[in-house]
Amino acid sequence: PDYVRRFAHAHEEAGFDMALIGYASTSADGMSVAGYVAAATERLRFLIAHRPGFMAPTLAARKLATLDHLTGGRIALHIITGGSDAEQRRDGDWLDHDTRYRRTDEYLDVVRRVWTSNTPFDYDGEFYRLSQAFSEVKPRQQPYVPLYFGGASDVAVDVGARHCDVYALWGEPLAAIRERIAAVQAAARPHGRTPRFSVSVRPILGSTAARAWERARTILAQIQASKPPATPRPQAVGSQRLLAFAAQGDIHDKCLWTPIAAATGAAGNTTALVGTPEQVAEALLDYYDAGATTLLIRGFDPLADAVEYGRELIPLVRAEVARRQQSVTVA
Repeated sequence: PDYVRRFAHAHEEAGFDMALIGYASTSADGMSVAGYVAAATERLRFLIAHRPGFMAPTLAARKLATLDHLTGGRIALHIITGGSDAEQRRDGDWLDHDTRYRRTDEYLDVVRRVWTSNTPFDYDGEFYRLSQAFSEVKPRQQPYVPLYFGGASDVAVDVGARHCDVYALWGEPLAAIRERIAAVQAAARPHGRTPRFSVSVRPILGSTAARAWERARTILAQIQASKPPATPRPQAVGSQRLLAFAAQGDIHDKCLWTPIAAATGAAGNTTALVGTPEQVAEALLDYYDAGATTLLIRGFDPLADAVEYGRELIPLVRAEVARRQQSVTVA
């Protein structure tokens, strides 16, 4: 608990707007963690990763609405349907990839209706059947808790475009990011939605470019020394995309570095931006110019890197965005 509290304080003091609380079948419960760290902070918001299918959507809606009030409206929900059969099966879910996304579609439909409906409603879907569903507690944030959504497959885009407020992308080359944004926008248009976008990368900073690259190579060597002998090909389309970019070259655009993705099987957001704070800030702003309004950054030494980002990186990004008279969220 002390480390979790220090970790949250470090992000708040560093000027982060939001901290992501991740999800895995072996990890701590994100809603409980959010409640704990919210009580220890004042301004920091919490992006809670949540996997549909393991809790009734009506119960999830009530729990999250309650948490939204208890945190003073400082939560958002990051929906991750799941791209690994093995990960799903640890929690007893044997549905295939596309079926999981159909379930997520219904799940979010129910959650949003519980949050917004002023009268009880019935629901008759493929996965959920409800009679007179209703919640007396509504989110503090209106019309509902902000919804983030991750997934790179075609079915993920279809479902996310129907529901999300922010579509989350991993750190791909700029041309690919622009294509992904255009695809999600096109899928969202028939539903009358205009989602925003986030991009996730892992900055590696140095006082000089040479020192940053030395640090990056040291991190890569440590990962290579500790990884299993064989990394299976990932099922997640987002991971497959990162591996494909890694196969095309180590460096893309100004300083997007892919070897860590290659070394880890692209498990999660594993592409890095390497350089001085000024160089990395410039690369982050390129994503902003491409359409990302949330920049989701984390390091390989999470606590120390959060402090360093607050001192060296975040102020540069904010100053440049302010100069352009626009706003950006750093998470």
